[in-house]
Amino acid sequence: MDPITSLLGSLPPDFYITDPDVVAKYLTDFRHFRTGASRAVLRPRTTAEVQRIVAACAAHGVPLVPQGGNTSYCAAATPSPLGGELVLSLERLNAVRAIDPTNLSLTAEAGCVLSVLQEAADAAGLMLPLDLGSRQSCQLGGALSTNAGGISVLKYGMARDLVLGLEAVLPDGQLLNVLQPLRKNNTGYDVKQVLLGAEGTLGIVTAASLKLARKPAQTVTAFLAVAEIDALTTLLARAQLLTGENVTSFEYISHHSLGLLLAAQAGLRHPLEAPARHYVVMEAQTCSPLLGLEEAMAAFLEEALGEGLVNDGTIAAGGQQRDQLWYLREHIPEAEVANGGSVKHDVSVPTSALPSFISQASALVETHGAGGRLSIYGHVGDGNVHFNVVAPAGADPAGYKPWFEREVSPRVYDLAVTMGGSFGAEYGIGIVKLDLLERYGDPAKLHMMRALKAALDPANLMNPGKVVRA
Repeated sequence: MDPITSLLGSLPPDFYITDPDVVAKYLTDFRHFRTGASRAVLRPRTTAEVQRIVAACAAHGVPLVPQGGNTSYCAAATPSPLGGELVLSLERLNAVRAIDPTNLSLTAEAGCVLSVLQEAADAAGLMLPLDLGSRQSCQLGGALSTNAGGISVLKYGMARDLVLGLEAVLPDGQLLNVLQPLRKNNTGYDVKQVLLGAEGTLGIVTAASLKLARKPAQTVTAFLAVAEIDALTTLLARAQLLTGENVTSFEYISHHSLGLLLAAQAGLRHPLEAPARHYVVMEAQTCSPLLGLEEAMAAFLEEALGEGLVNDGTIAAGGQQRDQLWYLREHIPEAEVANGGSVKHDVSVPTSALPSFISQASALVETHGAGGRLSIYGHVGDGNVHFNVVAPAGADPAGYKPWFEREVSPRVYDLAVTMGGSFGAEYGIGIVKLDLLERYGDPAKLHMMRALKAALDPANLMNPGKVVRA
C-alpha cells in the first residue's frame, strides 16, 4: 500500500475530500501560474485534528501543503504537479476565540477570513489594523505565514508587528502554544517570529492573538495630484507633522496605472479636473473626537498647493466619496488583468530613495522594455512600490511577459538592491521567487534559514520546495 493510501486510511473519512472535481479547486494558484496535483484535501476543524493529521503525515512520510484563502502571488499554497503532496486547508478552522476590549486584543483561528475579523473587532468598538485588498477572501493563517503588508503598514506595521501570541503545529505534530496576548513576555527566544513569514515551511499556524486599535473617531481621505515625483517624501513628512503622526496610508498611483483602470472600467471618472503624472491617496485617522484632523488636513493641502508641491487635490466629503477614492487604488490589479496581466516587481527601498527608484526604473523600462506599459503604484510611506509592466498594446502578453522577466526584470531588481532595497517587500517567496532569494539573499541569512528548516523539518514534509529549496 502506498503512503498516501495508508495515511488516508488511518484518518476518519470526514477529515478529507478525494472527489477530483472538488480537489481541483485547491490546485491552481491565485494568478494561475501553476496547477499542481493532489489526491486529497485535508480539512481539519480543530487544532487537535491538525495535530493528528500532521503526526500521521510524519509517520507515513507524506508532505503537506498548507492553504488558507489561496491568494498568494507567489504560488506558496500550490502543491507540486507530481501528485505526491496533500493539501491541508485551514478553511474550517475559523472560530473567533476571544476579544478582550480592555487588553485591545483578539484571538482567532487561522481559517478566519480577514474581513470577518475586521467586523468582529468593529462590533467590539475597536479596529483590526491589518487591511489588504484581498480582505474578503484571504485568511488569517495565510496572512501571517506570508507576513502580509497592506495599506496601513505606515502606522501599524506588517502582519508580524500585530501578533501578540501564536499557536502552531510543528512538523512532528507537537503543539506550540505561545498564544497569550501579552505585550511583554521576555522568556527566551521569540519563537513565534520564526513561523511568521515562513509560508508554512516550518509548521502550520492554527491560531493567533492580535493587537487591536481604538476605532477611528475621525477619518480624512485626500486624493492629490503631485507636481513632481521628488515631492513625495516631502509631502509625506509634512502630512505626518501637521496631522500629529496620524497618517495611516500614503499610497502612490502613477498616471499610467490610473489610465489603465479608467480605460478598463468606463463607469469610473477621474476625481480631479486636470490629469497629472503622479497621484497620492492619503488617509489620516485618529480615535480622538477632539483633535481637529479635518482642519489639519485642510491646512496641509493648502500649504502643499501654495508651495507648488501639489497641483490639485480633493478631500473626501464623506464615506461614499472615500470609498470611490480607495476603489481607484485597490482595483488597479484588475485593470492589469484586463490588459493581459503584468510582470510584477514587488520591491522596496528606503523611503528616501523611492522617488529616485521610480524614476530610474521607469527609464530602464523605456530604454529596454520594447514598448512595455508601466503600471506603478504602492505604499510610499513604507518604501514598497509595485513596479509592474504590461505588454505593449497589440502584443501577445503570453510571449512578452516571459521575455521581459528574463531580459529586463533583473535590471529592475539590481537597481533596487543597489539602492539598499529588496526584491521582495510583501508578497513572500513561495515558488516564484526562489531564484531571486538565492541570487540576492545574504549568504549567512540563507545558511540560517536552511539550518532552521533542517532542524524543525528534517524530513522536508512542510510545504516542500517553497522559500527554502530542497
